[in-house]
Amino acid sequence: MPPHPRPLRRFLRRLLVGIVLMGVLVVGGTAFRVWQVARVDDRDHADVVVVLGAAQYAGKPSKVLEARLRQAKALYDQHVADYVVTGGGRRAGDKYTEAEAGRKWLIDRGVPADRVIGVGEGNDTLGTLKAVATEVKDRGWETAVIVSDPWHSLRARTMAKDAGLDAWTSPTHTGPIVQTRETQAKYILRETAALLYYRSTNASADGIAIDEEVG
Repeated sequence: MPPHPRPLRRFLRRLLVGIVLMGVLVVGGTAFRVWQVARVDDRDHADVVVVLGAAQYAGKPSKVLEARLRQAKALYDQHVADYVVTGGGRRAGDKYTEAEAGRKWLIDRGVPADRVIGVGEGNDTLGTLKAVATEVKDRGWETAVIVSDPWHSLRARTMAKDAGLDAWTSPTHTGPIVQTRETQAKYILRETAALLYYRSTNASADGIAIDEEVG
């Protein structure tokens, strides 16, 4: 059998190298954007502040959720928006939704009850933001400042815009997710994978993303 022509081998090697380099560029570029957007704290006036849910325990927010709620209250106190929307459904066996736990926390700390809107739907970022976007648009509003963890900001903003909101982000920089460089690196990698999966499928990346902590 005659040997394969060298030009064919050379072409296949170059094709393989090109595919690998393209993958590295896509993943690296996405990771850079996750990191870049995490550093942005945009406090332009909006119709609403949207707090994405996280774990709650018998109506008490977890440390991750509490850090987001503190950021949302600061934005409300600074008149960034006149209303706060808390998002997130309930896990199996839970009595309270993440939205209810967040709403109660804000009201207990002085935000008027008629200025806090709970949207207790969604067990992941995508489901929560679709439900929140429907509620916000039904009230005639269009703009939203999204509050979550820094590394989650780009994916949350992307999903919010796809759901029809004019959205930007003001992430919390406190809480367990931002404590160490190792934790930050882990979440950047996970969010990079989750965002690439979402952009490829328009579906939530359950099992890839940090949706067990992010509502």
